[in-house]
Amino acid sequence: MNEVHTLLRDTPATVIPAGDKITLPSGLNVFITQTLGGNVTVRTEQGLFRIAREHADAIGGFTAPAAAAPAPVAGEFSEQAVWDTLKTCFDPEIPVNIVDLGLVYDLAVEKTATGGHSVEVKMTLTAPGCGMGPVIAEDARAKIAALPTVEAAKVHIVWDPQWTPQMISDVGRKTLGLE
Repeated sequence: MNEVHTLLRDTPATVIPAGDKITLPSGLNVFITQTLGGNVTVRTEQGLFRIAREHADAIGGFTAPAAAAPAPVAGEFSEQAVWDTLKTCFDPEIPVNIVDLGLVYDLAVEKTATGGHSVEVKMTLTAPGCGMGPVIAEDARAKIAALPTVEAAKVHIVWDPQWTPQMISDVGRKTLGLE
């Protein structure tokens, strides 16, 4: 991922870790540091930025990898599908999904009056001051909302208990080289 890419057009991006929205200018050279979860983290001389999947085609010479998880079949829903969906969400600086990183504290699924589903997730962040929290939470919410029969999806950021590295799963620890 040390290859230089050039932005083909002005591109909306999010500053990491502040979470501020900016526009990266056309012609800017970027280095891709992470492509997990469909979004792209790029490094420039000004720092790190997250480019959302819908704008990744602005990165010259980059082709987004195919989605890791198959698209859900219409009408199918399960709590496991929600967990699998959450595993496609990543902190743009850490190559471990939010479930294996230990950020998801609670998942509640309820049937709605119309036979659909309402999903609520409680998650935290690795650091209280992380400006990327709303971005990560919205990524998770949008992906859950796209599941069949989901009528409402909410993702709440909570701080109790405080996250610690011991919350990382065995899979996450291996990915990060901690085991």
